[in-house]
Amino acid sequence: MDGGGWTQAARRVNRYGMTTELIVLAWGCVLAFVHIAAAAQVKTRQYGTKWNMGARDEMLPAPLPLVGRLERAQANFFETFPLMIAAVLIVSAAGLTGKWTAIGAWLWLGARIVYLPLYAMGVPVVRSLAWAVSLAGLVMVLWPALAASFS
Repeated sequence: MDGGGWTQAARRVNRYGMTTELIVLAWGCVLAFVHIAAAAQVKTRQYGTKWNMGARDEMLPAPLPLVGRLERAQANFFETFPLMIAAVLIVSAAGLTGKWTAIGAWLWLGARIVYLPLYAMGVPVVRSLAWAVSLAGLVMVLWPALAASFS
């Protein structure tokens, strides 16, 4: 690191000032939209357009398995996405990005992309492995900030 506290990797950004980690975070926002759209589409398919466009006050029958899985996958994504947002913003603002935070960010995104169809198809063990890989990627992004807090 130089006197300003920024690593060489952190200074090596594209012309918009986007680190790899911020680019992955932007794609994470796209993935968030995919989660919302997928869950909404199957729920509307089950309950109908009239229900979707209405006040949704009525009691509904139990969701079909696919509807439930996509709702749970969406909820799971939105439980961990804020953590990834915070991790990326912390390491980006502190200039702590580098090769391993970039790899961690891509691991997180790739695993989260794989997680959605695995959950939708009801694949139990591999889905959990994908979740674990995404968690490992998140930790890889956050780790330099945690390490810096001890120095």
